[in-house]
Amino acid sequence: MKRLSLVAVAMAFSAMVFGQNQLYTPVADEKINPSEFWRDVDYVGDGMEGHKMDIYLPQQKQESYKVIIAIYGSAWFANNAKVSPMTSFAAPLLDAGYAVVSINHRGSPEAKWPAQINDVKAAIRFVRAHAKEYKFDTSFVGITGFSSGGHLSAYAGVTNGRRFVKSGDVEIDIEGNLGNCLKESSSVDAVVDWSGPVDMLRMDECVRPKDASSPEAVILGGLNPRENLDWVNVLSPVTLVEKDAAPILIIHGDADPVVPQCLSIHLKSEYDYAGAHAEFVSVPEGGHGHPHCFSEPYYQKAVDFFNKQSAK
Repeated sequence: MKRLSLVAVAMAFSAMVFGQNQLYTPVADEKINPSEFWRDVDYVGDGMEGHKMDIYLPQQKQESYKVIIAIYGSAWFANNAKVSPMTSFAAPLLDAGYAVVSINHRGSPEAKWPAQINDVKAAIRFVRAHAKEYKFDTSFVGITGFSSGGHLSAYAGVTNGRRFVKSGDVEIDIEGNLGNCLKESSSVDAVVDWSGPVDMLRMDECVRPKDASSPEAVILGGLNPRENLDWVNVLSPVTLVEKDAAPILIIHGDADPVVPQCLSIHLKSEYDYAGAHAEFVSVPEGGHGHPHCFSEPYYQKAVDFFNKQSAK
Protein backbone atom coordinates (compact mmCIF):
# COMPACT_ATOMS: atom_id res chain seq x y z
CA MET A 1 0.00 0.00 0.00
CA LYS A 2 2.82 2.39 0.76
CA ARG A 3 4.34 1.80 -2.67
CA LEU A 4 1.00 2.50 -4.38
CA SER A 5 0.47 5.69 -2.40
CA LEU A 6 3.91 6.96 -3.41
CA VAL A 7 3.17 6.29 -7.05
CA ALA A 8 -0.15 8.11 -6.75
CA VAL A 9 1.63 11.13 -5.29
CA ALA A 10 4.14 11.12 -8.13
CA MET A 11 1.37 10.89 -10.72
CA ALA A 12 -0.46 13.80 -9.17
CA PHE A 13 2.75 15.82 -8.93
CA SER A 14 3.63 15.15 -12.55
CA ALA A 15 0.16 15.98 -13.82
CA MET A 16 0.09 19.24 -11.89
CA VAL A 17 3.53 20.48 -12.86
CA PHE A 18 4.00 19.20 -16.35
CA GLY A 19 0.38 19.25 -17.46
CA GLN A 20 0.22 22.93 -16.59
CA ASN A 21 3.28 23.57 -18.69
CA GLN A 22 1.78 21.69 -21.66
CA LEU A 23 4.95 19.71 -22.23
CA TYR A 24 3.08 16.67 -23.51
CA THR A 25 1.65 18.38 -26.58
CA PRO A 26 2.23 16.09 -29.58
CA VAL A 27 5.05 17.14 -31.85
CA ALA A 28 3.92 19.30 -34.76
CA ASP A 29 6.23 18.08 -37.52
CA GLU A 30 5.31 20.96 -39.79
CA LYS A 31 6.74 23.35 -37.17
CA ILE A 32 9.85 21.34 -36.34
CA ASN A 33 10.47 20.31 -39.94
CA PRO A 34 13.61 18.15 -39.66
CA SER A 35 15.42 17.07 -42.80
CA GLU A 36 15.36 13.47 -41.55
CA PHE A 37 13.97 11.80 -38.46
CA TRP A 38 13.63 8.39 -36.87
CA ARG A 39 10.94 7.46 -34.34
CA ASP A 40 11.17 4.94 -31.52
CA VAL A 41 14.74 3.80 -32.03
CA ASP A 42 15.44 1.16 -29.39
CA TYR A 43 18.76 2.18 -27.86
CA VAL A 44 18.99 -0.86 -25.57
CA GLY A 45 17.40 -3.52 -27.75
CA ASP A 46 14.91 -4.86 -25.23
CA GLY A 47 11.70 -3.39 -26.67
CA MET A 48 10.90 -1.37 -23.55
CA GLU A 49 9.05 1.92 -24.01
CA GLY A 50 11.50 3.57 -21.66
CA HIS A 51 14.39 2.61 -23.94
CA LYS A 52 13.30 4.38 -27.11
CA MET A 53 14.58 7.59 -28.66
CA ASP A 54 13.59 9.92 -31.47
CA ILE A 55 16.31 11.34 -33.72
CA TYR A 56 15.98 14.61 -35.62
CA LEU A 57 18.42 16.05 -38.14
CA PRO A 58 18.31 19.77 -38.99
CA GLN A 59 17.44 21.31 -42.34
CA GLN A 60 21.02 22.41 -42.93
CA LYS A 61 22.60 19.82 -45.20
CA GLN A 62 25.90 18.46 -43.83
CA GLU A 63 27.74 15.18 -43.87
CA SER A 64 27.37 14.96 -40.08
CA TYR A 65 25.95 16.94 -37.17
CA LYS A 66 27.09 17.60 -33.66
CA VAL A 67 24.63 16.09 -31.21
CA ILE A 68 22.42 17.23 -28.34
CA ILE A 69 20.58 14.66 -26.22
CA ALA A 70 17.33 16.03 -24.75
CA ILE A 71 15.49 14.72 -21.68
CA TYR A 72 11.92 15.57 -20.66
CA GLY A 73 10.77 16.51 -17.20
CA SER A 74 8.22 14.38 -15.35
CA ALA A 75 9.40 14.12 -11.74
CA TRP A 76 11.12 10.96 -13.11
CA PHE A 77 7.69 9.37 -13.36
CA ALA A 78 7.11 9.10 -17.12
CA ASN A 79 8.64 6.50 -19.40
CA ASN A 80 7.31 7.91 -22.68
CA ALA A 81 7.50 11.70 -22.96
CA LYS A 82 10.29 12.09 -25.50
CA VAL A 83 8.09 14.24 -27.75
CA SER A 84 7.88 17.01 -25.15
CA PRO A 85 11.34 18.63 -25.50
CA MET A 86 10.62 19.29 -29.17
CA THR A 87 7.75 21.58 -28.18
CA SER A 88 10.08 23.77 -26.13
CA PHE A 89 13.77 23.83 -25.26
CA ALA A 90 15.08 21.31 -27.84
CA ALA A 91 13.49 22.75 -30.98
CA PRO A 92 15.80 25.82 -31.12
CA LEU A 93 18.80 23.49 -30.97
CA LEU A 94 17.57 21.67 -34.06
CA ASP A 95 17.07 25.02 -35.79
CA ALA A 96 20.64 25.95 -34.81
CA GLY A 97 22.03 22.97 -36.74
CA TYR A 98 22.39 20.26 -34.09
CA ALA A 99 21.13 16.73 -34.38
CA VAL A 100 18.67 16.35 -31.51
CA VAL A 101 18.17 12.96 -29.87
CA SER A 102 15.19 13.02 -27.53
CA ILE A 103 15.12 10.01 -25.23
CA ASN A 104 12.76 8.11 -22.99
CA HIS A 105 13.96 6.59 -19.75
CA ARG A 106 12.32 4.16 -17.36
CA GLY A 107 9.89 5.80 -14.96
CA SER A 108 10.36 5.69 -11.21
CA PRO A 109 7.31 3.45 -10.55
CA GLU A 110 8.82 0.68 -12.67
CA ALA A 111 12.51 1.04 -11.81
CA LYS A 112 14.29 2.70 -8.90
CA TRP A 113 17.48 4.74 -8.99
CA PRO A 114 20.04 4.39 -10.59
CA ALA A 115 18.00 2.89 -13.47
CA GLN A 116 17.30 6.34 -14.94
CA ILE A 117 20.92 7.43 -15.20
CA ASN A 118 21.84 3.95 -16.47
CA ASP A 119 19.34 4.57 -19.29
CA VAL A 120 20.78 8.01 -20.07
CA LYS A 121 24.32 6.65 -20.25
CA ALA A 122 23.17 3.75 -22.45
CA ALA A 123 21.60 6.28 -24.82
CA ILE A 124 24.84 8.28 -24.99
CA ARG A 125 26.82 5.13 -25.78
CA PHE A 126 24.31 4.24 -28.52
CA VAL A 127 24.72 7.66 -30.09
CA ARG A 128 28.47 7.23 -30.22
CA ALA A 129 28.28 3.66 -31.56
CA HIS A 130 25.80 4.55 -34.33
CA ALA A 131 27.33 7.83 -35.43
CA LYS A 132 27.79 6.84 -39.06
CA GLU A 133 24.29 5.41 -39.41
CA TYR A 134 22.58 8.60 -38.16
CA LYS A 135 25.08 11.19 -39.42
CA PHE A 136 26.28 12.15 -35.94
CA ASP A 137 29.50 14.05 -35.37
CA THR A 138 30.37 12.72 -31.95
CA SER A 139 33.32 15.04 -31.53
CA PHE A 140 30.69 16.98 -29.56
CA VAL A 141 27.85 15.40 -27.60
CA GLY A 142 25.88 17.80 -25.42
CA ILE A 143 22.97 17.06 -23.13
CA THR A 144 20.04 19.14 -21.92
CA GLY A 145 16.89 18.60 -19.91
CA PHE A 146 14.11 20.26 -17.98
CA SER A 147 13.30 19.63 -14.30
CA SER A 148 13.93 15.92 -13.66
CA GLY A 149 15.49 15.87 -17.12
CA GLY A 150 17.74 18.70 -15.99
CA HIS A 151 18.72 16.59 -12.99
CA LEU A 152 19.64 13.66 -15.24
CA SER A 153 21.53 15.92 -17.65
CA ALA A 154 23.54 17.51 -14.84
CA TYR A 155 24.17 14.07 -13.32
CA ALA A 156 25.59 12.82 -16.61
CA GLY A 157 27.82 15.89 -16.80
CA VAL A 158 29.32 15.52 -13.33
CA THR A 159 30.02 11.80 -13.67
CA ASN A 160 32.05 11.65 -16.89
CA GLY A 161 34.39 8.70 -16.69
CA ARG A 162 33.02 7.38 -13.39
CA ARG A 163 31.36 4.01 -12.96
CA PHE A 164 30.46 4.05 -9.26
CA VAL A 165 29.45 6.72 -6.77
CA LYS A 166 29.36 6.17 -3.04
CA SER A 167 28.11 7.80 0.14
CA GLY A 168 28.53 6.02 3.47
CA ASP A 169 27.44 2.42 3.02
CA VAL A 170 25.58 3.15 -0.23
CA GLU A 171 27.42 2.50 -3.49
CA ILE A 172 25.71 2.44 -6.88
CA ASP A 173 26.76 1.56 -10.42
CA ILE A 174 25.80 4.62 -12.47
CA GLU A 175 27.14 3.28 -15.78
CA GLY A 176 25.17 0.05 -15.90
CA ASN A 177 25.40 -2.69 -18.52
CA LEU A 178 22.50 -1.89 -20.81
CA GLY A 179 22.63 -2.41 -24.55
CA ASN A 180 25.25 -3.59 -27.00
CA CYS A 181 27.48 -0.51 -27.04
CA LEU A 182 29.37 -1.04 -23.81
CA LYS A 183 32.77 -0.22 -25.29
CA GLU A 184 31.66 3.33 -26.08
CA SER A 185 32.08 6.32 -23.77
CA SER A 186 29.07 7.75 -21.95
CA SER A 187 30.79 11.10 -21.41
CA VAL A 188 29.21 14.36 -22.49
CA ASP A 189 30.93 17.57 -23.54
CA ALA A 190 28.50 20.19 -22.20
CA VAL A 191 25.24 20.49 -20.27
CA VAL A 192 22.30 22.87 -20.22
CA ASP A 193 20.16 22.30 -17.13
CA TRP A 194 16.70 23.88 -17.07
CA SER A 195 15.41 24.10 -13.48
CA GLY A 196 16.74 20.72 -12.40
CA PRO A 197 16.33 19.38 -8.84
CA VAL A 198 20.07 18.92 -8.51
CA ASP A 199 20.35 19.03 -4.71
CA MET A 200 17.90 16.71 -2.96
CA LEU A 201 19.28 17.69 0.44
CA ARG A 202 17.63 21.12 0.05
CA MET A 203 14.44 20.37 -1.88
CA ASP A 204 12.21 21.36 1.03
CA GLU A 205 12.47 25.16 1.35
CA CYS A 206 16.22 25.04 0.70
CA VAL A 207 16.97 23.49 4.08
CA ARG A 208 16.19 19.76 4.08
CA PRO A 209 15.07 16.84 1.90
CA LYS A 210 11.44 16.22 1.07
CA ASP A 211 9.56 13.51 2.97
CA ALA A 212 8.22 10.06 2.13
CA SER A 213 5.39 11.48 0.01
CA SER A 214 7.76 13.08 -2.50
CA PRO A 215 8.78 12.02 -6.03
CA GLU A 216 12.29 11.53 -4.64
CA ALA A 217 10.91 8.82 -2.37
CA VAL A 218 9.40 7.04 -5.37
CA ILE A 219 12.63 7.03 -7.37
CA LEU A 220 14.42 5.71 -4.26
CA GLY A 221 12.06 2.75 -4.13
CA GLY A 222 9.91 4.05 -1.27
CA LEU A 223 12.69 5.20 1.04
CA ASN A 224 12.05 8.33 3.08
CA PRO A 225 14.68 10.85 1.87
CA ARG A 226 14.89 12.49 5.29
CA GLU A 227 15.90 9.19 6.84
CA ASN A 228 18.23 7.99 4.09
CA LEU A 229 20.74 10.76 3.48
CA ASP A 230 23.33 8.52 1.85
CA TRP A 231 20.78 7.65 -0.82
CA VAL A 232 19.95 11.33 -1.18
CA ASN A 233 23.64 12.05 -1.70
CA VAL A 234 24.05 9.50 -4.50
CA LEU A 235 20.92 10.92 -6.15
CA SER A 236 22.20 14.52 -6.08
CA PRO A 237 24.56 15.87 -8.77
CA VAL A 238 25.63 18.65 -6.42
CA THR A 239 27.50 16.16 -4.20
CA LEU A 240 29.50 14.73 -7.13
CA VAL A 241 31.07 17.77 -8.79
CA GLU A 242 34.79 17.48 -9.55
CA LYS A 243 37.17 19.59 -11.61
CA ASP A 244 36.63 17.53 -14.76
CA ALA A 245 32.85 17.93 -14.72
CA ALA A 246 31.41 18.90 -18.09
CA PRO A 247 30.83 22.65 -18.56
CA ILE A 248 27.28 23.57 -17.60
CA LEU A 249 24.78 26.35 -18.18
CA ILE A 250 22.08 26.47 -15.49
CA ILE A 251 18.85 28.34 -16.27
CA HIS A 252 16.38 28.70 -13.40
CA GLY A 253 13.49 30.99 -12.55
CA ASP A 254 13.67 33.00 -9.32
CA ALA A 255 9.99 32.29 -8.63
CA ASP A 256 10.00 28.55 -9.28
CA PRO A 257 7.31 27.03 -7.01
CA VAL A 258 8.34 23.43 -7.67
CA VAL A 259 12.15 23.29 -7.65
CA PRO A 260 13.70 26.03 -5.50
CA GLN A 261 16.23 28.18 -7.32
CA CYS A 262 18.65 27.80 -4.42
CA LEU A 263 19.42 24.28 -5.67
CA SER A 264 20.86 25.66 -8.89
CA ILE A 265 22.74 28.39 -7.04
CA HIS A 266 24.33 25.70 -4.87
CA LEU A 267 25.30 23.66 -7.94
CA LYS A 268 26.99 26.73 -9.41
CA SER A 269 28.88 27.21 -6.14
CA GLU A 270 30.07 23.60 -6.14
CA TYR A 271 31.31 23.98 -9.71
CA ASP A 272 33.18 27.13 -8.73
CA TYR A 273 34.70 25.42 -5.68
CA ALA A 274 35.86 22.45 -7.79
CA GLY A 275 37.37 24.71 -10.45
CA ALA A 276 34.94 23.49 -13.14
CA HIS A 277 33.12 25.77 -15.59
CA ALA A 278 29.53 26.77 -14.80
CA GLU A 279 27.32 29.64 -15.90
CA PHE A 280 24.14 30.55 -14.07
CA VAL A 281 21.20 32.50 -15.48
CA SER A 282 18.42 33.62 -13.15
CA VAL A 283 15.10 34.25 -14.90
CA PRO A 284 13.23 37.18 -13.27
CA GLU A 285 9.72 36.13 -12.20
CA GLY A 286 10.44 32.77 -13.79
CA GLY A 287 8.33 29.83 -12.71
CA HIS A 288 8.86 26.18 -13.58
CA GLY A 289 9.33 26.24 -17.35
CA HIS A 290 6.54 28.24 -18.98
CA PRO A 291 6.01 31.07 -19.50
CA HIS A 292 9.16 33.00 -18.64
CA CYS A 293 11.98 30.43 -18.74
CA PHE A 294 10.80 28.79 -21.93
CA SER A 295 11.08 31.87 -24.11
CA GLU A 296 13.28 33.08 -26.94
CA PRO A 297 15.94 34.96 -24.92
CA TYR A 298 16.74 31.87 -22.83
CA TYR A 299 16.55 29.48 -25.76
CA GLN A 300 19.18 31.64 -27.41
CA LYS A 301 21.38 31.51 -24.33
CA ALA A 302 21.28 27.71 -24.53
CA VAL A 303 22.15 27.75 -28.23
CA ASP A 304 24.99 30.22 -27.65
CA PHE A 305 26.39 28.11 -24.81
CA PHE A 306 26.43 24.93 -26.85
CA ASN A 307 27.91 26.81 -29.82
CA LYS A 308 30.71 28.15 -27.62
CA GLN A 309 31.48 24.77 -26.08
CA SER A 310 31.31 22.88 -29.36
CA ALA A 311 33.73 25.29 -30.99
CA LYS A 312 36.49 24.53 -28.50
